[in-house]
Amino acid sequence: MRCSPLNLKGLYIFLFLAFVGSLSAQDEAALTPDPEIGKTLFRNKCATCHNRDMKTDMTGPALGGFEERWADYPRQELYDWIRNSQAMISAGHPRAVELWNEWKPTVMNPNIDLTDNDIESLFAYIDQEFNKVPEQITGVPGAGPAETGTQNQFLYWVLLIILAAVAIVLARIIANLNQIASVQEGQEAPPRKTMREILTSRGVVSFVVFALVVFGGYTTVSNGIDFGRQQGYAPEQPIKFSHEVHSGIQGIDCQYCHDGARRSKHAVIPAANTCMNCHAAVKVGSTYGTAEITKIYASIGFDPNTDTYIENYETLPEDTIRAIYTKWIGDQYLNASGELTLGRRGEAVVEEQWEGIVDALTNELKPQIPGPIEWVRIHHLPDHVYFSHEQHVGIGKLECQACHGPVEEMEVLSQYAPLSMGWCINCHRETEVQFAGNPYYDSYARYHEELATGERITVTVEDIGGLECQKCHY
Repeated sequence: MRCSPLNLKGLYIFLFLAFVGSLSAQDEAALTPDPEIGKTLFRNKCATCHNRDMKTDMTGPALGGFEERWADYPRQELYDWIRNSQAMISAGHPRAVELWNEWKPTVMNPNIDLTDNDIESLFAYIDQEFNKVPEQITGVPGAGPAETGTQNQFLYWVLLIILAAVAIVLARIIANLNQIASVQEGQEAPPRKTMREILTSRGVVSFVVFALVVFGGYTTVSNGIDFGRQQGYAPEQPIKFSHEVHSGIQGIDCQYCHDGARRSKHAVIPAANTCMNCHAAVKVGSTYGTAEITKIYASIGFDPNTDTYIENYETLPEDTIRAIYTKWIGDQYLNASGELTLGRRGEAVVEEQWEGIVDALTNELKPQIPGPIEWVRIHHLPDHVYFSHEQHVGIGKLECQACHGPVEEMEVLSQYAPLSMGWCINCHRETEVQFAGNPYYDSYARYHEELATGERITVTVEDIGGLECQKCHY
């Protein structure tokens, strides 16, 4: 049987469509969503506009529960929306137009490079964060080792009490045995000592005094060594500043805020004016909304309602300051009809945020809101130790993470390194000096020659006197 040219052409088309369909089916079957990949994609492409908790609106809508909102449309159309939202709006897609009318003029960036698997990985991460059960936080964040140490100390005290009780019982048993032995040998039984006599005997008193001297000396030396070395210490700050958001997601260089690190002994805490370089425009946070950023405004007298600094701010009564910032907070939760989107809790939320401002910016020594933000110091070296950020960052070319750990991953900043003398010495023994292109080390001619001839492979900080006592204790 011969096929006509028309039928043959139709057969080719059928086979081609079947082949494409099989490829699509294979692609769909091969999708392997990975929340970790989705996390990276969210940070790089979504975190600027969408809240990380997936439950709260920000510049863009909360992403949690997206499947329900797109349930009436094919999955592929959701992919198309993510890749090029404006194209779907222009084409008049009902759901796309509805979202545009709700969030315009904010435009979602196109993501035409994302594969189906990338998008599904993003969905997996969104679902993971949206359905995450909030952690029950007990104690101060980062205080795990301290809590464990406290539990161990309690256990030691219990064991000490048990041992003391056993010792007393054994002393009584020994006294009774000595009395029985004396009677059996026909000797006059010695008088049995009372518990008071046992506890006040010369041997017991001598042992207690010795133990107190040893324990007191150990405690004094241990506390002296540990001073300023609270590894894991993460105090609550007046403003919940997230290094993960600023340094990690937004990619802000450490030295943009801590600009003293490259030119002075101290890294310095940035002034609120540094914060305002960004937050004059970014007024609502990705996690806490207006709650934390408004504290910055209140400390320096910036009125976010008018985008101006308030004249004679220091002389204003607190009621006037309160009216300015509660209006700003409340306005952020109003919908198009002027009603609070938080419902009946709206007024309570505004009041809670105002109380947070007062608590963060005032105390017994600073009763008024205007004034600098009093951050809690985390890293503290003893006075007899000299440390220069300029020497390590500017000349040594060390990354901040070498001492402070992966700050770009820390929601709450903590002391990462022990900051002990041994830790510093080991670093000096292992760290290679950056000789190339660094004029500071030009005076070490011998080391340059040995490196050039291959006689020496590396030069460590130890080689140039990094272990000399006077380097740090002058």
